[in-house]
Amino acid sequence: MRRIFQLSVGLVATGLLAACEIDPLVPTEDIPTAGVRFLHVVPDTGAMDFRFVDLVENSAHWNMAFRASTNFYYKNARAGQRHLRVFMTGTTAAVASTVVKDTVVTLEAGKRYTFLMWGYARAGSNPPMRLTMIEDDPADPVASVAMRVIHAAATHGALDVRQYPNGGTVPGAATWANVAPLSISTYATAAAGSKRINAQPAGGGATLFADALALAGAAATVDIEAAPGTTVAGSAVSNIIVPRSVAGSRATNVTTPGMISAWDRRPPRTCQFC
Repeated sequence: MRRIFQLSVGLVATGLLAACEIDPLVPTEDIPTAGVRFLHVVPDTGAMDFRFVDLVENSAHWNMAFRASTNFYYKNARAGQRHLRVFMTGTTAAVASTVVKDTVVTLEAGKRYTFLMWGYARAGSNPPMRLTMIEDDPADPVASVAMRVIHAAATHGALDVRQYPNGGTVPGAATWANVAPLSISTYATAAAGSKRINAQPAGGGATLFADALALAGAAATVDIEAAPGTTVAGSAVSNIIVPRSVAGSRATNVTTPGMISAWDRRPPRTCQFC
């Protein structure tokens, strides 16, 4: 009995020593990432899926319809040379496997990119559909906000675009003059506040749409980070002027040109517990 007892104590001691050993560290890769978002402003075709096909990751944007603004946010994607494909959205293999763009791009770590699908998909329509990669790298506007215009309404020609405070009057001088179709303006800074955007044909004419509100954002609270927008200093915003949909196409039915707005730069963190 004594021997059995001594053996049991020895086994317990050995178990305690083993339990106190430090687990070995397993090194994991610090993956370099960039932010990517995809915007669909092609007015004569249906929803699209945008995804990188060289790696499995949660960077894809699915079922993005014409002018839909619900997916205008950045997702992390591994930096480096990436293989990008754009597919039509569909519930059958024949549609879902239809590739409308196949390309290789290079993403730099720590940067943000907008992939903009614009133009026209139908054969013989001009300008033809294209994918443009934009690096979103506005300078820090500090105590102001920065705004730019992306002119995706190709059939409306060059535009004079003005920004002004919500509740104010449209200024005489254009903030962005003679913005060409399928082009991107430079950033202009303004005091933070709610802003409206007025778009007219270059040189004058009827406005394209009722003056639209730019993305407003929301100030930080004690435990919620600020949402970027024109009311939050340090933000940068893109105002994307988009065409009406082509009648009879698979694009979401929209009968007038309009504007959608998205953030390009977040303000610095200010909330206490973010």
